[in-house]
Amino acid sequence: MDEQAMITRDLALRLCANATEFDQGWIEADAKIVVPFAAPRDTALIHRVVAAGRALGVERLLVGRTRAEFAYEPVTEVAADTASVVHVIRSWGDEPTDVLVAVEDFSAAVLVTSTTLTVAAGPPDFLRPLVGPDLESARTAFAEEARDSRDPELLRAAQAYNCLEPGARHARTPRGPGPDLAERLAVRARSLQEGSPGAAAVLRALRGGWAWAMLAVLLVAPFFVPATAAALPAAAGMLWLVAQLAWLSRSRTVAFSTLVRVLLLGALLVWPLAVAEDALTAYAGVDRWVAYTYVAVWVEEAGKLLPLLLVGLPARRRFRRLAAVDYLLLAAASGAGFQAAETLLRALPAGGAAALPFPGPAAFLPGAVAVPELGVHFSGHGVLTGLVGAALGLAVVGRRSGGAWLWLLPPAAFALAVLQHMMFNAAVAEAALGSPLEPHPATAVLYGFTGGGTADRWLLLFLLVCAVLLDYRAARCAAAVTPPLPGHPPLPGLRRRAYGRAIRLGVRVPGDIAPVFRRAALLWAHAPLRLALTLSDMLHEAAVMLAAARRGPAVLGTAWRFLRERRAYAMGAARSGERPWRRFPTREDLRSTEHRLGATLFGAAAGAFVLVAVCAAADAYGPAGGFHAHAAASPGGTPFAAYAAEALRHAADWYRALPPSALPWVWAWWAALLTLPAAGWSVPRAYPDAESFLREPSRMAGRVLEAAAPGQVPYAVAGLAGLLLPSVVERPLRRR
Repeated sequence: MDEQAMITRDLALRLCANATEFDQGWIEADAKIVVPFAAPRDTALIHRVVAAGRALGVERLLVGRTRAEFAYEPVTEVAADTASVVHVIRSWGDEPTDVLVAVEDFSAAVLVTSTTLTVAAGPPDFLRPLVGPDLESARTAFAEEARDSRDPELLRAAQAYNCLEPGARHARTPRGPGPDLAERLAVRARSLQEGSPGAAAVLRALRGGWAWAMLAVLLVAPFFVPATAAALPAAAGMLWLVAQLAWLSRSRTVAFSTLVRVLLLGALLVWPLAVAEDALTAYAGVDRWVAYTYVAVWVEEAGKLLPLLLVGLPARRRFRRLAAVDYLLLAAASGAGFQAAETLLRALPAGGAAALPFPGPAAFLPGAVAVPELGVHFSGHGVLTGLVGAALGLAVVGRRSGGAWLWLLPPAAFALAVLQHMMFNAAVAEAALGSPLEPHPATAVLYGFTGGGTADRWLLLFLLVCAVLLDYRAARCAAAVTPPLPGHPPLPGLRRRAYGRAIRLGVRVPGDIAPVFRRAALLWAHAPLRLALTLSDMLHEAAVMLAAARRGPAVLGTAWRFLRERRAYAMGAARSGERPWRRFPTREDLRSTEHRLGATLFGAAAGAFVLVAVCAAADAYGPAGGFHAHAAASPGGTPFAAYAAEALRHAADWYRALPPSALPWVWAWWAALLTLPAAGWSVPRAYPDAESFLREPSRMAGRVLEAAAPGQVPYAVAGLAGLLLPSVVERPLRRR
């Protein structure tokens, strides 16, 4: 508190709208969570208030009365212990009054009215000692109490703090927009699984059988058409890139199966973008160097972002609940698919053999093309498009908290992608065509200033970390409506010290300095706190996954789905603000899954699971790293530029040169490439168990195919490996 004593009027005007209600502007300033509750006026309530203050690491509390007749009394600064607060309240006399208890930087406060109504506002760590770890249940319970008691004060508080919808006293479920096409399909699929489990099992078995058959086609086709051997290396390299980004994106809400389908969609974009490149080149009447350097670059960099729009057409409600890293992942998957198709088409020999090395399993974000003799480096379509998607996600999700300046990031990222792509194409086209043309000298200087493409992967990793921090911050702001995770958050001491440091430094920042210096000082004060909270939240999710992994693949799959759907629910609530939004899955479904998962994790040990035998064929990988320039070379030894039209013409020439006996294998090969990524990549909902194997061993093959398509094998391997984990991995997950 300032050297000059603060009076009650100043404190109340900062935090309160009136004597018994918090100010909405103060609540919205830092996206504070508000939980009203009814409690008797006794020492136990004061003890909980003090515990809430200590959870933020503060040693002093501000205590004052909010009524107008006490406006010029000084605010009392007391030690954060029950005896001190009780002593101050008793010194006011026996007449009931309204009491406001706040922390020094006004980031959290408790308003204790003269009746049974109490309102707490602040971060989740401040609210848990007051109302329990489940904030959503506390708000729901208060709404039910207000509705049942019909107390005007409680009903007004429930509506003011959005525990009840305004004007909907009779409504017990929130209203919102109707479902989109993707949600309708998901509901119908769930109805089929519940209403006709036999038919659903048959369809899943057929899906698994078809996927394994298509994988067999990809493995056998090279014996009859040797050029088709390039399919698996090209696809595996880009799939590995998407898998790396998906694993690092700890706040993602899109399923990995969706990313694989977007990868396929990006691969299919090669044909329409090639047609557009040829049409624009013919319309403009430019030479091949200009087509390589300018036309192809702008068409491809813009066209690779089309899947972001196409995903939003059938799932427009879901698109509004995307996290910041989801934009990065969808864009990177589209770019990776485009590069896989481009690389595969160029690897098809037309008039000569062509070998295609591919990244090893240790390559980080593979797909780069380096041409040392030309002095250029191309980071790959997946990385460049991922940069644009990351910038777009930061702007869309962070525009409210970070400001409108974040909208400068997408154009800057797109310009960087165009610059990297253009310089690579220009150098390669100049070497291939012998053209004397060169880009503008300023372009070359800017290209060198950005690292010549070598720093793109690390820039993408930096933006990914920023997006994860932003997503977890947004999810914490929606803790009031999101079911909690099982157990207590880990690292309570680190969270408490980080809160205390932020409050101590934040209260020292003057309010009359220049805004830019004030924002910088507050960023220095709050940055360690946000890092600590994000680390704790990530460790909490990891602890849930490890504890679930020890109980078998089925429980681990349930935990994976619950964590992803819970993040999507939280992002929907955070991004919607005060607007109505589509809750899918419903809060009741999430709550039911959370109860079942908690009972499993903190209940008896896992039952027996049948170990499904999984055989994985390991291919011989080449040296770790990116695609090298000699991977797809023209007859003259010069690498092709990143030009989709050229790749498509090259593939057409190869197809026309095939003998008729090879065509059926090529058609089957194309069918496998188109259908294998489309299904069989989601987390299985059920695995074969020992009881089913002992009773009906003849149906075991069908049950294995239901849950072990090629794309589902890693899930089964992870679940089976979890059974071998020691019990010590469950220690961070403490029972609530």
